[in-house]
Amino acid sequence: MHMLFRTLLHVLFLSRRRPDLGHYDVARTRFITLPTDLDINRHMNNGVYFSIMDVARFDMLVRNGVWGIMRERGWYPVVASETITFRKSLQLWERFTIESRVLGFDDKAVYVEQRFVKKGADGRPEIYAQGFIRGRFLKKSGGTVPMAEVVEAFGAGPGDGLPEWIERWGQDVALPATRAEAPSVWS
Repeated sequence: MHMLFRTLLHVLFLSRRRPDLGHYDVARTRFITLPTDLDINRHMNNGVYFSIMDVARFDMLVRNGVWGIMRERGWYPVVASETITFRKSLQLWERFTIESRVLGFDDKAVYVEQRFVKKGADGRPEIYAQGFIRGRFLKKSGGTVPMAEVVEAFGAGPGDGLPEWIERWGQDVALPATRAEAPSVWS
């Protein structure tokens, strides 16, 4: 329930009061580790990281105008794949920032990088965790939004395209269309 509250707080109030962004700018969303975020080891639960990344992506979508475009066209975003790497734990009441940015597109998905950043002992930003999301856009009327329509709506991606490793990751984690096509390690 608290994650729903956090999402609504950001989407309905905080995001709308923060500066607008370009579609491919880095969005910085501030958070604090709450008691409901903790696991038995008294640090942020690994599953909570993904939930907070969701909230930060909604903040980015509102601030960069993509949320409005999606609503006009009857689209909504879904996560197809995600991965995260942890460096340090976030403790109770620690303040941190999630930096979110769109990396680019392939023929099926959009890729987003998100970093959990906290000021280090020396005062410089320190990355505590880093996640990558492979997402799709679906139509409320049914079906997937073709990437050509996504690019037309939001503009060409930043830079020289996706890094080679993230394209490989996207291909490696994509599930086949049918169960029969899926390789299995289970007998």
